[in-house]
Amino acid sequence: MAVDVPVPQQPTGPDLAPAERERPRRGPVAWVAIYHSVSDHPDDPYNVTVSPARLDRQLAWLHGRRLRGVSMQELLAARARGAERGLVGLTFDDGYADFVTAALPVLSRWQCGATVFVLPGRLGGENDWDPLGPRKRLLDADGIRRAAAAGIEIGSHGLTHVDLTRATPHDLRAEVHRSRTLLAELLDADVQGFCYPYGLVDARVMAAVREAGYGYACAVAPAPGLSGDLALPRLHIGRADIAVRLELKRLRARVRGRALEAR
Repeated sequence: MAVDVPVPQQPTGPDLAPAERERPRRGPVAWVAIYHSVSDHPDDPYNVTVSPARLDRQLAWLHGRRLRGVSMQELLAARARGAERGLVGLTFDDGYADFVTAALPVLSRWQCGATVFVLPGRLGGENDWDPLGPRKRLLDADGIRRAAAAGIEIGSHGLTHVDLTRATPHDLRAEVHRSRTLLAELLDADVQGFCYPYGLVDARVMAAVREAGYGYACAVAPAPGLSGDLALPRLHIGRADIAVRLELKRLRARVRGRALEAR
């Protein structure tokens, strides 16, 4: 789960490895949206549930502004060609089972792609990292394969959804490396994307993600010293986000993107 709230101050530039400091940084993508669960469940203290009807209206809003939701892989490939104009990254964290049953039909209706970040250490389990609930089922292996077969990009959210900035070296490696291996075996395909649980990342965690071979990683609001393809910022989209709020978030993403490019 990752919500659009301030995050703790994290290590900045001096703690980065020399290779990261010397690496050329490309500008951030214009806008990447964070979704989680898509269902009609009214009880949601964490504001991570969007109803299918609300998602439908939000994608209709994008369509009305000649914007199209795509996976992170498609968005970054378009950016590399200088062709990202009109594209918005759609990401779904935690890998809820309702993605296949509720979100996928809506995405298909609007011809949108997306990236789902799943937890291969909790296949078919529940979101018990949320103490207040509600309890929701997570995708199992078959559900993940069904999403991939429908053209959805599958990325890793770690093994079990823990704060990686507090993980031991052994646990960090398992969460980052092992999750990629398990997903690659499950899908019989390479896995390029990673998403930091809770959106939290520091220099040590970023280095582990780089070492594991991921091509990109999504955060929420990474610290000023962390940027580039392994710390992509995103904006939370919730059930209260109607047209006016969506427009404000789009403007916010533009301002933040320009600030990151100017670093």
